[in-house]
Amino acid sequence: MATDGRGPQRLVPMDHPAAPSDFVQSLERGLAVIRAFDGDHPELTLSDVARATGLTRATARRFLLTLVELGYVRTDGRLFALRPRILELGNAYLSSLGLSDVATPHLETLVAQVHESSSVSVLDGGEVVYVARVPTRRIMTVVISVGTRFPAYATSMGRVLLAGQSDDWLDGYLSTAQLRPLTPRTITDPGRLRAELMRVREQGWALVDEELEQGLRSTATAIHDVTGRVIAAINVSAPARQEDAEEMRGRILPHLLTAARHIEDDIHAMAPGGARLAHPLPARFQPDARI
Repeated sequence: MATDGRGPQRLVPMDHPAAPSDFVQSLERGLAVIRAFDGDHPELTLSDVARATGLTRATARRFLLTLVELGYVRTDGRLFALRPRILELGNAYLSSLGLSDVATPHLETLVAQVHESSSVSVLDGGEVVYVARVPTRRIMTVVISVGTRFPAYATSMGRVLLAGQSDDWLDGYLSTAQLRPLTPRTITDPGRLRAELMRVREQGWALVDEELEQGLRSTATAIHDVTGRVIAAINVSAPARQEDAEEMRGRILPHLLTAARHIEDDIHAMAPGGARLAHPLPARFQPDARI
C-alpha cells in the first residue's frame, strides 16, 4: 500500500486484474515503498516509509535496502531518497509512445485555438513525412494524412528541418536537390534557398507563402529533443485568402511556438533524468543539429 498523507491506499488496479494466485504481493509492496516518496517528501526515514506504506519496519527495511542495492534509492544511514535511476521505470512507458502520441493532444489544442489545420513532420532525405495531423478543414487539392510526403524545400516544416541541419549537410543537399517550381512563387535557386534557410535558422521559424500550392500559406517551427537537436517540425496551414503573412505571424505564430514548447516539455520529460531545455520563445535552432 501507499499513502498520500490521508492514510494507506492500495495501488491502482490493472485494467485486467490478475487472478488471486497470480498476484505478487511483494511487488505491490515494493512499488508502494517507491510511491511513498514524492515532491513533499523527497527524503524519508525508515519509520516514515513503514508508516506511509503500512508495512512493518522490518519489511520496509528489506525493500529499501534492496532498492539501495539496485541503485534506485540512496541513503546516508538514516534518511532514504530516490535516485535518478528510478526514472527508468517511467521512461520505459513514455519511450513506448511515438512522436504522434506525444504531439497529437497539443495539435488538438492548437487547432482549437487558431481554427486552422496543424501537423508534425520529420525529415527523410529531402522530403518531409507527416507523422501527426489534426485537420480543421480541407484547404489543399491533395489529401494530407499521416505518411504524406512533400519536398522539404517548398514547405514551412521542411525549411525548419533543413535549417536544423549542419552546414556540411546543407552543402550536400543544395548541390544535389532538384528544386522544381511547384508554383510561380517556389524558390528554386540554391543560393536564394540557402539564404532563406539561414534566416529561418536565425529567427527560429519559417513562413512559406504559396510555394507548395497556390492558395496555401503555412508557418512552422522546430521541435527539439533534450540535447537540442531538431527532431521534428510543427506547422499551421491556412488559406492565403484568409489572412496575409503579417496577420498569420501575429495571430498564429505565438500559439504555434507555445505548442512546440509543450511538445518539447513532454519529450524532455521522457529523457532519463527528466532534463529539459531552457530556451526563450521563439526557440533558436542549433546550427549543427542533425535529425
